[in-house]
Amino acid sequence: MKKSCFCITLSLLILCGCGSKSEISDTRFMLDTVVTLTASCDEKAIDGAFSLCQNYENLLSRTVKGSDVYTLNSSTGETEVSSETAKIIERSIYYSQLSDGKFDITIYPLSSIWNFSEQIVPSKDEIAEALKNIDYQSIEINGDKVNLNGKKIDLGSIAKGYIADKVKDYLVENGAENGIVNLGGNVVVFGKEYTVGIRKPFSEDIAASIKVKDKSVVTSGIYERYIEENGKFYHHVLDTKTGYGVENELASVTIIGDGSMDCDALSTVCLLSGTEKGLEIIENTEDFEAVFIDKNEKIILSSGLEIKNDKITLK
Repeated sequence: MKKSCFCITLSLLILCGCGSKSEISDTRFMLDTVVTLTASCDEKAIDGAFSLCQNYENLLSRTVKGSDVYTLNSSTGETEVSSETAKIIERSIYYSQLSDGKFDITIYPLSSIWNFSEQIVPSKDEIAEALKNIDYQSIEINGDKVNLNGKKIDLGSIAKGYIADKVKDYLVENGAENGIVNLGGNVVVFGKEYTVGIRKPFSEDIAASIKVKDKSVVTSGIYERYIEENGKFYHHVLDTKTGYGVENELASVTIIGDGSMDCDALSTVCLLSGTEKGLEIIENTEDFEAVFIDKNEKIILSSGLEIKNDKITLK
């Protein structure tokens, strides 16, 4: 029996906000996820923020014809892209170096053959072939010109964070004093304190909650997209060494920090790296904290956090 789970329920829940100018909220499906925008502004600003999301999807999606990523993946040499795309790719290379290649945006040949929505598990031969074409060190950047040198990229592990940051900035520029940007679990809160709930893996229950103000909170988990086939469990956080979902003790990692792009990348880096190495990375990365949840539902915190009665606080 094969079972697929493409989870569009959120890994993070906004439980409440404290004190406020009145907010409006809207939810739409875009960026291949559920996007909810809530802010103390008018409907025109909310609509504009959704349009901004669409613009970034048209710029950064690997499947939208004409996007920078689609064009790069179709090119054979140096290609000019937007300064934003070049910035994201450059930051991605930084996280590849930080993680010793576990985080790698040239994962496209592998990620494209795993189809979690249609319950397709690729063959061993397909995986072996894909692994030959993954190597972030092949990427060359010269200003706004990028040469993939035959590789293909997938920005799925960092682009939503970048977009969330930009949407927050847009809402503030258009009069919002406080609000929440939630791109399928990539959460940015601003202007006042909100309580964000972190889901218990493979459950609708809350494992813990944290109060934050002017922060991003991003979770990566092995339960977000997966396939069960013939008693085997395959998840979407892919290991570039084996071609399958990474196998370690972790079920999820939540990162709390000032920038959603970096939180997005770090959540994947730490999940791929395991608890010990992930904690080491966070402790050596200024202004970010992490909540690790292992497969036994044990919660492990980085040194800047503490927990009492399932409530996490920043020290």
